[in-house]
Amino acid sequence: MKKIGVSMKKIGVLVVDDSALIRSMLSEIIATDKAIEVVGTARDPYDAREKIKQLHPDVLTLDVEMPKMDGVTFLRNLMRLRPMPVVMVSSLTDKGAEITLQALEAGAIDFVSKPKLDIAHTLENYSVEIIEKIKVAAGAKVYARKSRTMPSTVAKKLTADAVLNKKAPPSPFKTTDKLIAIGASTGGTEAIRDVISSLPAAMPGIVITQHIPAAFSRPFAERINHESSMIVCQAEDGQQILPGHVYIAPGDHHLLVERSGARFICRLNNGPAVNRHKPSVDVMFRSVAQNIGQNAIGVLLTGMGADGAQGLLEMRNSGAITIAQDERSSVVWGMPGEAVKLNAAVEVLALSKVAAKLEMLYQQSTIHGKIA
Repeated sequence: MKKIGVSMKKIGVLVVDDSALIRSMLSEIIATDKAIEVVGTARDPYDAREKIKQLHPDVLTLDVEMPKMDGVTFLRNLMRLRPMPVVMVSSLTDKGAEITLQALEAGAIDFVSKPKLDIAHTLENYSVEIIEKIKVAAGAKVYARKSRTMPSTVAKKLTADAVLNKKAPPSPFKTTDKLIAIGASTGGTEAIRDVISSLPAAMPGIVITQHIPAAFSRPFAERINHESSMIVCQAEDGQQILPGHVYIAPGDHHLLVERSGARFICRLNNGPAVNRHKPSVDVMFRSVAQNIGQNAIGVLLTGMGADGAQGLLEMRNSGAITIAQDERSSVVWGMPGEAVKLNAAVEVLALSKVAAKLEMLYQQSTIHGKIA
């Protein structure tokens, strides 16, 4: 007797872009994956509104800059009336960066760069990125945030060993300086914003690695700086890490922390991508484990994949206190979830409780001389 197979429902995608060429390119790329289908395209937000009603897509890819109504305005209206997963398609420019950060604040799950007409040599990796992000978006938590051709080969997935060799953690050393290291990816721009904007100025230096393009990291740092009591900047090579300051990794370099006497300094590294990311959270966490040890706190927030999980375990093994964001408050519980599986997190906390925990740990360390 012939068995009747059960077919899995495909992820339906609506492509929204004012350029017919971009709509065609994105549709062809997305259609190469058997788990996804393009249910329709729309040329502007008004067209998209009608197509959403007719086609009921699972995910939208949304152009940032469009005529009649910009993508962010449309996104805010969409999240208010019919919340759904949205992946923004952005140009890698200063203007594109600012608008994309606004879109993430408004509730977009993630973003990809706008495909270029001459991307033949990078099409494989671009296809992997957009398809992966659409699949993640389809299963991600969606909520409106309050304002304040199938590739044949992909890049080899390297570990932190490609940038920094593994070695024993440091022996305890006398210093009054502490350090907090935070890593994040999908959903992380807003998670980081929530944490940093909730901290007082009287905190130890903080280093952050967020998976973000080079064109976006400085505008991201400036945006967080406007909402924080701490001073937030994009990290520079050789920069001393000072209390009350936050240093965000540039979007095209790994950020490492080194010790110079009792001082901590930023080191930028232009080595290969690790876990297919540059900057990589694993690289930063390993440097903190090796050079700061028990005087550090590691925090792994929402994100796709596993980058940072192994590094957080290395931090815990070096004596640092480690925290992972919980599943319920994560947009995507990939990176922190992997850390929990490895038993790398001393504590698993809701995002709303992370800032208060960091402040409490630091206050305790000023009394007892070490983080505990």
